[in-house]
Amino acid sequence: MAAALCTVAVLPGQAGAAGVPGSYAFAEGAETVEGATSNVEGHRLAPGRTYRSSLPRVGQRFYRLELTAEDSAYVSVTAIPRAGAEVSYADGVEVSVQDSDGNNCSPMEAEEARFGSSESPRPITATAARRVGPNEKSCTGAGTYYVLVERTRSSGTARSAVAQEDWDLELHVASEPALRGAGETTPPQAWDSAAPVPPSGERRPREGGTSFNDARGLEKGVWGAGIEPGETLFYRVPVDWGQQLSVAAELGSSSGGLGSGGSSSSSGARDRGYVSSAVVMSVHNPVRAEVEDADTAYDGRQKSAALDPLPPVAYENRFALTDEVSAMRFAGWYYVSVHLSPAVAEKFGDGPLELTLRVDVDGSPRPGPAYAGSPRPADDFGVSERDAEAAQRGDTAEAASGADGQDGGGRDDELMAVVAAGGIGTGVVLLGILGVWTLVARRRARAGLAAAVSAGSAMSPEGGAEVTAEAAGFGPPRGW
Repeated sequence: MAAALCTVAVLPGQAGAAGVPGSYAFAEGAETVEGATSNVEGHRLAPGRTYRSSLPRVGQRFYRLELTAEDSAYVSVTAIPRAGAEVSYADGVEVSVQDSDGNNCSPMEAEEARFGSSESPRPITATAARRVGPNEKSCTGAGTYYVLVERTRSSGTARSAVAQEDWDLELHVASEPALRGAGETTPPQAWDSAAPVPPSGERRPREGGTSFNDARGLEKGVWGAGIEPGETLFYRVPVDWGQQLSVAAELGSSSGGLGSGGSSSSSGARDRGYVSSAVVMSVHNPVRAEVEDADTAYDGRQKSAALDPLPPVAYENRFALTDEVSAMRFAGWYYVSVHLSPAVAEKFGDGPLELTLRVDVDGSPRPGPAYAGSPRPADDFGVSERDAEAAQRGDTAEAASGADGQDGGGRDDELMAVVAAGGIGTGVVLLGILGVWTLVARRRARAGLAAAVSAGSAMSPEGGAEVTAEAAGFGPPRGW
């Protein structure tokens, strides 16, 4: 029976996915660490690993890095408030990598994430870096560096009720080796910045994950899933050197709510059925640094949100002054998250709405930079043939790392096949157990009666002696 039950328990892509909308699947095997209130007591974080921690409602938390002089390091911090928590526009998380003098190692890059105008609780991610290279003047040597995580502060902004609650954290550390020789130090001067034409065609079903860790793979095409109010869906798309990513999200019309019909020009209709920043879509690069985001309001009719044009992936993008260009500095898996505000439920009901993602990866792959070492995680900054196959199947990272990338997390019809097989297998095994149980009980009954008669202990009811069911051997075998 245990084997049959395990068949159901190991369904692909389900680890950590159960629960209320917005639940976050932490990395399997992630070490839980406690942040320190002082830098000297910070827990050491190793490149290539993911950790679980927490951030209190007040104060700050320190962690520690031991870095070489040859590798750049990227630390991403994902803050996860509980489902239903109240958050304000200014609430968020801030992270920095500092040297022994308290200097910020990457002051020119975005290092904070806020909930913004949606004011909706969801996973938000901020990333900080210690970079090495010919243009870097600080934090260049080998040694100990400190990671500081704190909540965002905004003068003149009232703190929200969520300030009274702790947040869960997931910390991910990646390292990028230096180049073997001198490389370009200026960003590309020209690239096709025209608005891309979204792919067309029939939607193919592809349910999303709940975090970076169980994000489902996507390739170029049109994809669909149901999304519930308060839920955040995660996907991942392989983008190679020289390729250009574009993503558009569409939310289908609602059959419920007062805002699903009529003209939105009526202020009364807007008051009864209108949610600002109802859909928030974000794209993060392979080290989980945010590239770009987009949002849209919802009034019950179909709405869309599209990213601004992004440049082709190039190593030298990191020298650009704008964050959305600078973040397109790595080849690898790019993450797409889509959040539907819980306020939608108040206007249009609790049921899921139809989400459509139009994903395009344009251009032919080009050779990547010549690194002097290996990144950690080892497969973070490149796209292999196996990655392309994983995107086609819809694999999560864990599933793709299995034998031939086939161990779960693949096509949705394969998932249903496993569910069906597991259910049938469980039923067959249970029927077999009941059959064996009955056979054993009958044999014990016959043996018990025969022994009782031969010993003269079995008497008629009139004789006053009685052979009980237990004495005769009826009932389940011992040990059940």
